[in-house]
Amino acid sequence: MKTLQKVALAIVLITLIASCQTNSDPKKILANKETRKGIMDTIANNNEMMGEMMGAMMNSQNGKMMIQGNEKMAMIMMQNHGTMMNMMKDNPGMTKSMMSDMMESCKSDPDMMSSMCKTMMGNKQMMDMMQKMKGEKKGKKKAKGLPTKKHPK
Repeated sequence: MKTLQKVALAIVLITLIASCQTNSDPKKILANKETRKGIMDTIANNNEMMGEMMGAMMNSQNGKMMIQGNEKMAMIMMQNHGTMMNMMKDNPGMTKSMMSDMMESCKSDPDMMSSMCKTMMGNKQMMDMMQKMKGEKKGKKKAKGLPTKKHPK
């Protein structure tokens, strides 16, 4: 009888220990459709998590391609301008990545480049900042004794 109790206790302990172990492999967790949907809904309904997810997508080649290839998603992102601006402020890496992508796009698309230049030139604050940066750059060249370009007025 005591042996039977010991075996039963051992089985209960092993079962208890095995049931307490968590499944930390993301692929196994996401394999369950209901669990995956629950995780996505949680992320979509939480501003902080959504920002993290967008940052992860923008830092992933597949994520960038999906966003760029999906006009509806791009339009939704543009409509949520305030949210997008907050995400960019919170994630400098994403901001830098997006700016690099825009500049690369402009290099191969003259119409896009023209539009971007017109937009920036039409913004007084942007022009003031560029003039200030240009002045700082000239100041550094003069301090180093390097010649500066003179543009006709």
